Amino acid sequence: MPKMIVSIDGVVIKEVQLTKDRTTLGRRPYNDIVIDNLAVSGEHAVLQMSGADVFLEDLNSTNGTYVNGKAIKKQQLQGGDTVEIGKYKIKFVNDAADSYEKTTVISGGAVVSAAAEPAAAVSLGPAAIKVISGSAAGREVALTKVVTTIGKPGVAVAAITRRPHGYVVAMVEGTVKPTVNGMPLSTDGIDLHHGDLLELAGTQMQFVQQ
Repeated sequence: MPKMIVSIDGVVIKEVQLTKDRTTLGRRPYNDIVIDNLAVSGEHAVLQMSGADVFLEDLNSTNGTYVNGKAIKKQQLQGGDTVEIGKYKIKFVNDAADSYEKTTVISGGAVVSAAAEPAAAVSLGPAAIKVISGSAAGREVALTKVVTTIGKPGVAVAAITRRPHGYVVAMVEGTVKPTVNGMPLSTDGIDLHHGDLLELAGTQMQFVQQ
């Protein structure tokens, strides 16, 4: 299923699955993808699905819509395309989503059934990733989902997976390998412990768990 990964200053802030034929994007709260920033128009752009194809159309926005650095009016999106609106970058993931899920969940053995997952959540204390450098310093990303992606799409993205015994981080994509306590991260994944320091795309973060 195609999805959009929204990030700002290299920090992923939300993921939105494209489940409808028409998905709106803009500053107003009634949009399907809400980006609360003055550089974003109230009704900025729309994503339209036609079969397996996804088209992005700019709705005469004030500051324009860009795909891979080029201003567009209407364009079909390809997997890996980066949409830029203001300071926000939105990565489009389509066919790669299947392999992405296998990389972050299945290959690491993190196959958790729907019935077992709540029990795993109960056995683990709340955890979060705290940004400690860069313009987003001080921001915390709560690890509330089974899989949470962090990083800068196209540069370095890692996935933190919640398992019954704890949290595991693994590399998803990127040209620069993320590090944990200075050690390069691989797709195999390693266990996270309270206080561990992660670095992705030049941004330092800390894993905190209660």
